[in-house]
Amino acid sequence: MSALDTGLGADLTQLAYLLAAVGFILALKGLAGPRTARAGNLVGAGAAVLALVATFVYFPLDHKLLMIVAIAIGTAGGVLGAQRVQMTQMPQMVALFNGVGGGAAALVAILELNEMQPDPVSSVPRFVLVATAFTILVGAVSFSGSIITFAKLQELMTSRPVVFPGLPVVFGASLLASVAVAVLIILGSPTWIGVLLALLGLAVGVLLVLPVGGADVPIVISLLNAFTGLTVAAGGYVLSNVVLLVAGTLVGASGTFLTLLMAGAMGRSVANILFGALKGGSTLGAGEASDRPVRSAGPEDVAIMLGYAERVILVPGYGLAVAQAQHTLRECVEVLQARGIKTAYAIHPVAGRMPGHMNVLLAEAQVPYEQLIEMDDINDEFQHTDVVLVVGANDVVNPAARDTPSAPIYGMPILNADAAKQVVFLKRSMRPGFAGIENELLFMPETTLLFGDAKDSLSKLLAALKQL
Repeated sequence: MSALDTGLGADLTQLAYLLAAVGFILALKGLAGPRTARAGNLVGAGAAVLALVATFVYFPLDHKLLMIVAIAIGTAGGVLGAQRVQMTQMPQMVALFNGVGGGAAALVAILELNEMQPDPVSSVPRFVLVATAFTILVGAVSFSGSIITFAKLQELMTSRPVVFPGLPVVFGASLLASVAVAVLIILGSPTWIGVLLALLGLAVGVLLVLPVGGADVPIVISLLNAFTGLTVAAGGYVLSNVVLLVAGTLVGASGTFLTLLMAGAMGRSVANILFGALKGGSTLGAGEASDRPVRSAGPEDVAIMLGYAERVILVPGYGLAVAQAQHTLRECVEVLQARGIKTAYAIHPVAGRMPGHMNVLLAEAQVPYEQLIEMDDINDEFQHTDVVLVVGANDVVNPAARDTPSAPIYGMPILNADAAKQVVFLKRSMRPGFAGIENELLFMPETTLLFGDAKDSLSKLLAALKQL
């Protein structure tokens, strides 16, 4: 696509692109806080629509009708997905959206490479060819890697690390071959070389994500999201499109920061998360249920423990989201507060399947944001707490992260629930958490387990609390 022509139409289009870019920046700012997240999301969507309309109005595009049909189908699919996808499935949805973005960027770059034929070296700046090769390779990596993360989270394949003899060699050879083919594109090779590069990128993406298991998968989603942003930015350079360049840069930068923050919250490096399974350092994924004896109780006994406490801390996790029990949990907390009991929600940075998962889930249940306390601010309070109620969480309170160097989650900062006087776990079974290892806190003398579906257990607990 050629650069914008001069004239009023070009000026208006550039102005629309500028406004869209500003809108993306404001949207990102809005998404940084729970109170402004909804407005930020709407601003971002509006900016995307503005950029799209400006492109359709100004540029003499071919096959506009087919594009409009495709946009209509995509819009319908997006609306349907937003209405039907559960909160527990949001990470999978993010992975799919991210993968589609990377794949689309790679396809556009291949088409642009075809437009540069037959002699791109003499007519196209070398850096444009570099950006084109980068977009094809990294976009393909993002696409295939995101599909694998989706399959792992959706349990279409095992969530455990998948390794085989010679995996590092195959991965290294694929990566080197990709770089070599990218160099051929920069030197002016034909379009089919671009297709070959995309195929190699698909292989690299699969090999990159297969060894990742368990709780590490959401971090890889964030990393691949950063990859997609960078490909969109590079594609914007190839297309001479400022709004794509700005939007891609924002996504790439924010995705990179989020990846580093999530890795830091788990006390590990990104390299260890990606390649830890090759030396036994990745989280394991699904594991076997334990048959060790534990102390269990019924809803009435737990209600007595909570109802006569002075301070209670709630630790929500992915199990709360699966059971859709956030509203019932809020009602239980309101009953406790009415009895004069101090309560707070302890939020781990990677509770659930992605950052902010618990914040959004509890906001949906109209839990006041002031009651949500981040890990660093509440950890010292556990030692002064009578009862900690853990609802569907496991790894984020597992002392192995602090005490067991051989554990795959060792070094991950955790909520110090074991420092409280009593701990109550709401669990469906004795299966381990997402990391695939046992939680010794379950077997400690101060811990009581209430077995069952979280929503059903909380409903019975709520009824018992009201009768105290």
